[in-house]
Amino acid sequence: MGSGPAAVRRATAPAARLPLALAVLLVLAAVAYPLTGGAARDAVSWSIVLLGSAVSVTSAAAAHGARTGAAVLGTVAVTAVAFEAVGLGTGYPYGEYTYSDALGPTLLGVPFLVPLAWLMMAWPSRVLAALLTRRVRPARRRAARVAVAAAVFAGWDVVLDPQLVQAGYWTWAHPAPGLPGIDTVPLTNLAGWLLAGLVLMTLLELVVARTARGDAPGTEAAPLLVIAWMVAGGALAHAVWLDLPGSAAWGAALSAVVLAVLAVQARRR
Repeated sequence: MGSGPAAVRRATAPAARLPLALAVLLVLAAVAYPLTGGAARDAVSWSIVLLGSAVSVTSAAAAHGARTGAAVLGTVAVTAVAFEAVGLGTGYPYGEYTYSDALGPTLLGVPFLVPLAWLMMAWPSRVLAALLTRRVRPARRRAARVAVAAAVFAGWDVVLDPQLVQAGYWTWAHPAPGLPGIDTVPLTNLAGWLLAGLVLMTLLELVVARTARGDAPGTEAAPLLVIAWMVAGGALAHAVWLDLPGSAAWGAALSAVVLAVLAVQARRR
């Protein structure tokens, strides 16, 4: 059998359909979120996170091979539990917070759903960062990709965190000061996510470099659909259904910045 990038492209073409199908299911679940409440909304939240984490693993595997998919899963899970356990125990780097029992079983005090949510966010953030930094000089591209991916990762949480605080999944002991328009999440959380993002994206860069069997094109659609819907679509849901105008405005603004960069790149082709 053949090996190398060509073989990877042939092998992953059908596999790329699975993450896209999962991403479509995630979008449908996300549409249902603001239309539900109580236990039904909790079930929708779990469905979104499980589907999103599956999109990340299958997309990474479709792009670079099964070893990369497994390595991404393990790296994100370990990093997430480490950061969250330290955060719960010390208040660093996010600030002091507590999880509710609604999130179910825990490991070191960290609900299982949390590292899965990191996984849902991590790979799409890296894929979008690769797109945003594709015109950076090759010598600087990896560092730029890590920095931009960390910023995207943290920016996603700016939209997501107020929604999950509203749902009662966790609470902040000292939510002020926060970003303008968001009074339930402290600025320390944003700083913590930037730090965690830099560590995680650096690790993912190393993991992909060590495990990838190639770089199959056409595997970006699913993770990009996930992040686009969860941030831009989430902003719409926050504005219209969830009464979260502050995070809605931030989501719209962050989405506009990304679209502007992509538009500039398109004009320079």
